[in-house]
Amino acid sequence: MKAKHFTSAQEVKFKIADFDNMEFSGYGAVFNNVDQGGDLIAPGAFTETLAEAQKTGDWPAMLSQHGGMLSDSQGLTPIGLWTEMSEDAYGLKVTGRLADTERGREMYTLMKMEPRPAIRGMSIGYRVKGYELGSEDDAFERKLTKLSLGEISLATFPMNESAVVNQVKSIDDLNTLAELEAFLRDAGGLSRTEAKHFIAKIKDGNRRDAELSELANSIQSLTEKLRG
Repeated sequence: MKAKHFTSAQEVKFKIADFDNMEFSGYGAVFNNVDQGGDLIAPGAFTETLAEAQKTGDWPAMLSQHGGMLSDSQGLTPIGLWTEMSEDAYGLKVTGRLADTERGREMYTLMKMEPRPAIRGMSIGYRVKGYELGSEDDAFERKLTKLSLGEISLATFPMNESAVVNQVKSIDDLNTLAELEAFLRDAGGLSRTEAKHFIAKIKDGNRRDAELSELANSIQSLTEKLRG
């Protein structure tokens, strides 16, 4: 099993969407970017893994630091589980939920630290099932076209400066209607149009941004129902 790390200063959302459930989302891998090992992951590389996960329910694990690269019981015990995975134009988009365990709570605390998160990296563990060798004119040595994804870790040290862990929020952090709209899309599963419609209703009621704290409980209940 090989490991590949990702991080960067690009604006990629990585949010805690629900404080109680410690849910978050981000990118586990990025396409068309050459890492320090000379590899480039091609779009579609995870298609087979994603289809198999949907079919069997056997999803890649969520680990910390690839289990420390050691086959001990604690290192290989998951810190949570992945609830959504899909490929988009940028890379492998994932949503997960940290476990209410000592290690899960520790990871959540590290991601919430100020003035910067102590954990910012996403990293994948995989087996290569298909690749193409680059030519002398290519920036990459190998183009990885098919990968069997075993796990995605939250990790400290990056190999590829392309994906990021840079923003962690809970519903208690919402201060503006714009942030509320984003929360409804990310956590509540609403489309952009539906979220805007919900915000319009709030505006029609002459509610100010300063009153959002009073709406937190009702919004929390709504988004839980939407996810259900």
